[in-house]
Amino acid sequence: MRREITRKVRGVDTQDGAGVSLSRILGQQALPRLDPFLMLDYFGSDSPSEYLAGFPSHPHRGFQTVTYMLAGKMRHRDSVGNDGVIEPGGIQWMNAGRGIIHEELPQQTDGLLKGFQLWVNVPASHKMSEPDYQDIASQDVPEVVVRNSLVRVLAGRFSNTEGPVKNIPVKPLLLDVTVNGSVSLPIATDHTAFIYCFEGAISVQNTALSSGELGVLSKGDTIDVEGAGRALLVAGKAIGEPIAQYGPFVMNTTDEIQQAISDYTRGELTG
Repeated sequence: MRREITRKVRGVDTQDGAGVSLSRILGQQALPRLDPFLMLDYFGSDSPSEYLAGFPSHPHRGFQTVTYMLAGKMRHRDSVGNDGVIEPGGIQWMNAGRGIIHEELPQQTDGLLKGFQLWVNVPASHKMSEPDYQDIASQDVPEVVVRNSLVRVLAGRFSNTEGPVKNIPVKPLLLDVTVNGSVSLPIATDHTAFIYCFEGAISVQNTALSSGELGVLSKGDTIDVEGAGRALLVAGKAIGEPIAQYGPFVMNTTDEIQQAISDYTRGELTG
């Protein structure tokens, strides 16, 4: 069954961190969540004043963050000793687990900084797990050419090719797709899925998406994408559990949120 676009959403301009300008696509009023996905931000600017301050030290608990760089460099440091620079085409998948404090700061003072950050929820059984960090260089991301289109396999499986991101509870599919003509992409039937166009224009079953638009996808096992553009295809297994969220803490109950705040206040949320 071919998936179709059931609704379209355009990002809302906002700021986060210490004043980074970005577009919040998922996690806004029009589309608060899409189980198991909590937030999708897109940042892209060649004006240093819009990104230079970055995302100084801040806590997380109970979910995972994904940073995918398209241009520029971002350094990650955290409270459990991880330290690395995400360069163009690279991806960082971090499991906050029971608690981590990290920072993400641009490693440039001019030029274009461009990329995504995705927040992925995890089941209750994984929320207090050990923090984990996967730092994947661009050269370690496999690419598959299909006709005239290029698919970068960041996570999951496409065309007998496995992405480098491993051991994620929601079994995600994350593809960076440059479409030049048409391409068919399989998606697990039980996965929630969306596609975000960030360059050019594409269409799915005759529904068009222009740059800056997200399309929520119906159920099915395949998506046919046509056009001349570039898009992020994201899919994952829905969790179906209650969500209690307070900023950077995502748990199942308000009591667990209060515990996270207390642990952070006492300096005990450090992994």
